[in-house]
Amino acid sequence: MAIDPAKQYRATIETTAGTMTVEFFPAEAPKTVNNFVFLAREGFYDGVIFHRVIRGFVIQGGDPTGTGRGGPGYRFEDEPVTRPYLRGTMAMANAGQNTNGSQFFIMHADYPLPPNYTIFGKLTSGEDVLDAIATAPTGAQDRPLEPVAITRVTIDEA
Repeated sequence: MAIDPAKQYRATIETTAGTMTVEFFPAEAPKTVNNFVFLAREGFYDGVIFHRVIRGFVIQGGDPTGTGRGGPGYRFEDEPVTRPYLRGTMAMANAGQNTNGSQFFIMHADYPLPPNYTIFGKLTSGEDVLDAIATAPTGAQDRPLEPVAITRVTIDEA
């Protein structure tokens, strides 16, 4: 474990469209928060694009290949979901039960998803950036015509 579940963690996600700040829920999803914090500290997300953008639903990123099929080379299990998927919620994208890796999404709007995607954080600032990414023109497979990249993720621990 790279984190202490008793501490608080925040991420500053700098993108080519602006900056978003996320507060994590380590007590609710310690493995998932640990995974994101570890990957961010290793620079894994630097240069990665938001490859899937659906207005009124989600922005999805975290795939180093930008195809929607990539990840960190490992998978880990789901953690219980106890919150609804509301605007600004950050959750793991997956390919089925217990297939979490590096891909995540941020809810652009409230949406009644089944509890199959581990929620591990929520935006505390940067909703204007979320809106800019989510409303950008897209092409095939909801891919932005002009992709937005993550330039850097900084983790704060308190």
